[in-house]
Amino acid sequence: MKKYNIQNYVRYKNDLDKSLARDIQNEREKTIIENLPLVETIARKFSTSDQASGVLSINDLIQEGSIGLIYAVDRIDWDTITDSTDPERTLKSFLSKRIKGAIRRAIDINRGNIRIPEHKLNDMRKNSEQEKKTIELFFNSIFSSIDNDEDKFIQIEDKTKEYNINIMNKYLLGIMEAHLNIKEYDVLRMSYGLDCDKMSAKEIADKLKIEGTAAYVRISQIKRDAINKLIENVDPAQVVDFM
Repeated sequence: MKKYNIQNYVRYKNDLDKSLARDIQNEREKTIIENLPLVETIARKFSTSDQASGVLSINDLIQEGSIGLIYAVDRIDWDTITDSTDPERTLKSFLSKRIKGAIRRAIDINRGNIRIPEHKLNDMRKNSEQEKKTIELFFNSIFSSIDNDEDKFIQIEDKTKEYNINIMNKYLLGIMEAHLNIKEYDVLRMSYGLDCDKMSAKEIADKLKIEGTAAYVRISQIKRDAINKLIENVDPAQVVDFM
């Protein structure tokens, strides 16, 4: 993540806390201020690496999202919101879509010199979502099959020949080593017995010297985070041959 101006962020948070504590009578202003935390939540889901956002930091994304929120509030059809079965959810859904759009447009403008038409960018995003689902299917199938059946590595049928478990294990370890930190790598490796005997969460916690009454819970959390990191970072081309 790109470094951002801590002083400006702290000033923003202090001003926001003061605004949220005020008794605001104006409905428009009240709606804007009450949904500013939603802007930050959405902004933090966007990557702020140079390749992803160009010159924009998290502060910039929050600012662009806040501008999108203001425009969105002015376009609310309150009759539609009131008539819905869940007005609060409908309102947040309406605002979220426009906040995301404002942030994406700002990123597209500031990412580089070449301007790609927005309909093409939308197609690219759809393809990206499909690729992410492919990655998610692969890793969830792999690791759930290990959990459910110790004798079989993968449940996806291969009509040509059986997967070589040792080769698959080494392949997985290579991907894990490239994308995970040491602790995440070791937790997955020992949890699923990729190059050792499978260990329980308590045994792994003892091995990694993670102490405390809830150490096994921490191991489970690290395992989930590690799998999610693989889903987020592995290129679909790396797993397509095994699907």
